[in-house]
Amino acid sequence: MKNERLQALIALLDDPDEAVFHEVEQQLLCEDGRIIQQLEQIWETSLDELIQSRIENLIQQIQFAETRTKILNWGNQKQVDLFEGFFLISQYQYPDLKLKTIKSKIQKISNDVWLEINNKLTSLEKITVLNHIFYDTNKFSVNLSHLHSPQNCYINQLLETKKGNAISVAVLYALIARELKFPVQFINFPKTPLLAYIDPELAREVHGSDYKSSILFYINPSNKGAIIGRKEVDFFLNRNEQFGTDDFYEPCEDKIMIKKLLESLIESYQSLGYQDKVDDLNRIADFL
Repeated sequence: MKNERLQALIALLDDPDEAVFHEVEQQLLCEDGRIIQQLEQIWETSLDELIQSRIENLIQQIQFAETRTKILNWGNQKQVDLFEGFFLISQYQYPDLKLKTIKSKIQKISNDVWLEINNKLTSLEKITVLNHIFYDTNKFSVNLSHLHSPQNCYINQLLETKKGNAISVAVLYALIARELKFPVQFINFPKTPLLAYIDPELAREVHGSDYKSSILFYINPSNKGAIIGRKEVDFFLNRNEQFGTDDFYEPCEDKIMIKKLLESLIESYQSLGYQDKVDDLNRIADFL
């Protein structure tokens, strides 16, 4: 849209006729995020509450549309980037979130672990070091006091408060582990996700249902990175009448964890009665 036309539409934001404003709104919503800066400038210089309210709503709708498009593009990839998925979900609530800032915080934690490990350590010893830095030094944990708070699902809030839910803590743990080149994959376990530490050599040799034989051990990020053996997994599944279900033994796609995070966020907003956010997020979830 030419700048003159754009300015003319913006000038009509204070039109008291709702029909006129609706037409203006629809045309402005066809624009991309570059229009936001101009709208913010008008908001800052205007004393008209009607204009400010309309601009706030417009900006939110434009930002949501952009985030929805980004998540759609992310989900359509054959191999998704776990960090990008987590970041985009967080950007829904915090559109001004800076990717570089979040990445640097994750890198700082992984660097602290890297300084404490060497190639002589076993896989189990490396995870023990990661657990110490992640849980003892940085104090990350599941937020049992406010388990259903939406803030538990956002990466920036998790890094700031050190509190999240079972899924967000597991995703952050996996991100740091992978920064260190630890071969971990998600297990879509009942109630809480686990991580599987894979033997890469064995993984290349086995196929299908035999894949679980390449798992050296399981990790429970919700319980301070507790190491879990196959027998403990069997016991839990047997007790819950889910024994033998391969889905609970084998690694799942990263996309599944991001979708579960999104579903958790939807449940949180649902419990708080924020139906507008529930509707927005459900539309995003439909893409994944």
